[in-house]
Amino acid sequence: MASFPSLDRRTLLAASAMLGAAPAIARDGNKPSRAFPEEFLWGAAAAPHQIEGNNTASDLWFIENQQPTIFAEPSGDACNSFELWRTDLALAKGLGLTSYRFGVEWARVEPEKGLFSQAMLDHYKAIVSACNELGLKPLVTFNHFTAPRWFSAQGGWTNAEAPALFARYCDKVARAIGSDIAMAMTLNEPNILQILKPMLPPQVWDLQRATLDAAARRLGVEKFVCANVAAREDVDAIAAGLLAGHKAARAAIKSVCPDLPVGFTLSVIDDQAAGPHSMRDAVRSETYAAWLDLAKADDFIGVQNYERAVWGPEGRLPAPADAERNWSGTEVWAPSLAGAVRYVHAATGVPILVSEHGVGTDDDALRARFIPAALAGLKKAMDDAVPVLGYVHWSLLDNFEWIFGFKPKFGLCSVDRSTFVRTPKPSARVLESIARRNAL
Repeated sequence: MASFPSLDRRTLLAASAMLGAAPAIARDGNKPSRAFPEEFLWGAAAAPHQIEGNNTASDLWFIENQQPTIFAEPSGDACNSFELWRTDLALAKGLGLTSYRFGVEWARVEPEKGLFSQAMLDHYKAIVSACNELGLKPLVTFNHFTAPRWFSAQGGWTNAEAPALFARYCDKVARAIGSDIAMAMTLNEPNILQILKPMLPPQVWDLQRATLDAAARRLGVEKFVCANVAAREDVDAIAAGLLAGHKAARAAIKSVCPDLPVGFTLSVIDDQAAGPHSMRDAVRSETYAAWLDLAKADDFIGVQNYERAVWGPEGRLPAPADAERNWSGTEVWAPSLAGAVRYVHAATGVPILVSEHGVGTDDDALRARFIPAALAGLKKAMDDAVPVLGYVHWSLLDNFEWIFGFKPKFGLCSVDRSTFVRTPKPSARVLESIARRNAL
């Protein structure tokens, strides 16, 4: 087992203060050091619904397997990680990583309202225990978009009961594993719908609404509401429920484990202003302001960045014609990570965990170039006194990418959909080399 100190609240805040007070540490003359701090976390991420498979009690499983549906294909067996989680941990360890971000699946722990599965709590406890035995700090997400079907069938996060129900679930999980994990993230990207609200075309919102209406009819309920598939008119109500849900969950976890660092993860585009009348600040206010204010009371915030957006006075400007592109045609721009991290820390003052960062592409050479380029910008931000606790790449595996199915490839490792054999890509070795050296 690796011998590094417990990452409790006091250690985390002390590390943050050290980073902020000594941005020039380990410099050689005027040249910044290429080494990261000794306790810097190197990791890869996963989400339960996206890798475990057969998450049959969840809301998204229900709407994946119906017509009409917004999903390109159902998740099915996914990566079969519910059975092969030990293989996944061995992969992470073999890549020289020191942490593993994964999620507890609410629908498995509470498949029916008020019915909690001790067997499933024990399952996740075993994963946490194995992480610690391998020297991988367990970074645990309590809710990564999916919820139990019964929860979404009563209106999901638009139901006034939602925050209390989520807090009750978080209390159960904290009692089972809280004392053995390094960091707790209540929610994953709770602002994603706010980011998508002005971006998605009307026909996509219409198909999402049709998907949810079909689910409500199948169950004979008034409304079926999910956290990452929604009708446009429900976005603000969902956001309000999630904001209250984080507060309630944070209090529940802290009541069980007062020294456990608690936060949430935020989807952050590196928004840039073009010209004096840019829309950038208005866009930021709409998509981030409430969440950044909420994070000021947390121990850390997770930043999840994949792209930049350049805003003029009328809207988002097109990417340069010669830009590198991901699987969907979106610009790949490595400096966006540092830009997002700098913005979030300036707005909140709390330590940053890069809880997701990556690129969806079939061209692994692009990923291999992208990782060190983005990390160079992140290291420069750290040298400029931004306290960054770690870098967690999305994702460990090529997995189920929500409505897009299995087409986007974000993984450091490919997965054979028939045999579930995992194979590290060359980009995984690039990250491994950096992690083992703890330096660029």
